[in-house]
Amino acid sequence: MGKLITFEGGDGSGKSTQLRLTADWLTSIGKRIITTFEPGDTQLGAKIRQLLLSGEDVPVPECEMLLFLADRAQHVREVVQPALQRGDWVLCDRYSDSTLAYQLAARKLGAADELLRQMLTFAECGVTPDLTLWFDLPVSAALERMRQRQQAGEKSTRLDDEALSFHQRVTAAFASQAEAEPGRMMRVDAVGDIKSVEQQVHHIIRTRFSL
Repeated sequence: MGKLITFEGGDGSGKSTQLRLTADWLTSIGKRIITTFEPGDTQLGAKIRQLLLSGEDVPVPECEMLLFLADRAQHVREVVQPALQRGDWVLCDRYSDSTLAYQLAARKLGAADELLRQMLTFAECGVTPDLTLWFDLPVSAALERMRQRQQAGEKSTRLDDEALSFHQRVTAAFASQAEAEPGRMMRVDAVGDIKSVEQQVHHIIRTRFSL
C-alpha cells in the first residue's frame, strides 16, 4: 500500500504551494506520486465544487457539509483508493480535517458531535491519512495573502470571502484537532518564507517515514 499525506490549513496558508514542492521532492527520491485535491478532482466532483464555491447558489450549512462529504466519497473511491492500492504516495490538498474545521466548527454544526464525526469517517470509505500537515498561519497574515492574490487577478471563492470571525474559528478548529491527534497531525509554522516552510515539511516527512 502507498501513503496518504493530507495538506491542511486555512485559505492563504501556503499548503497548495508546499504540496507541489513536496511532490517534486518525493518524485526526485524515487517515490511514485499522485497529487489531488478536494473538492472537485473527479468529473462528478467538479460539478459539486461549482455548487459549493461559485456563490451562484448558497447552500445552507447542513447541505454544504453533505456536498463536501459526497465529493469526498467519490474522490476516495475513484482516485485515492486505487492509487494507494497501486503503491503510490497520494498528496491531497484538503481532506476530512477541513470539513471538521470549516463546516462542523466554523459553521457551528457541532465540532464535538459524535454522529457528525461518524459521517466524516463514513465518507472516507476506510481511507485515513498516514500523515496530516497543518500549515498554521495567523488569520491576519492569511487574509493579507488572499488580498494580494486577488489583486493579482485570482478569483476568490465563496469561502474565501467569509467574515474574519469565520476564518478565526477555522484556525482554532485546526489547532484543536492537532492537539487531539498529535500522532497524525503535525503543525507546520507557515509564517516564514517558502523555503523555510519547505524545510520543515521535509523534516517531518523524513522523520515519519524514515526517508
